[in-house]
Amino acid sequence: MKARGLILFAHGARAASWAAPFERLCEATAARLPQAEVALAFLELMTPGLSDVAAAMVARGIQDITVVPVFLGQGGHLLRDLPALADELRAAHPGLRLNIVGAIGEDEGVQRAMADCCVAALG
Repeated sequence: MKARGLILFAHGARAASWAAPFERLCEATAARLPQAEVALAFLELMTPGLSDVAAAMVARGIQDITVVPVFLGQGGHLLRDLPALADELRAAHPGLRLNIVGAIGEDEGVQRAMADCCVAALG
């Protein structure tokens, strides 16, 4: 059994193809963290949702979960919706250690990688 869980939390979209880069990110992350269960969850328009993914992890005995929002910035979804979902998870799963980190797009290393991509686009 894996002791820790990592949930990549994305917005979701109507087009199934939209999820492909997030699925690749999840697979690449899981390959680097064999000691943890890594999964992808969506806020809306796609499944599975955050509550379902977290509940499945808890059912497998994982009581330490970190959520990484794969959003570019801290907009309304991360300022209001995610804290409400986190409160619901904590209430539904007493003893769950739930860590919510900031939007991935605000990370300095991610910003550098995106800037590199923008510069490369100019040729």
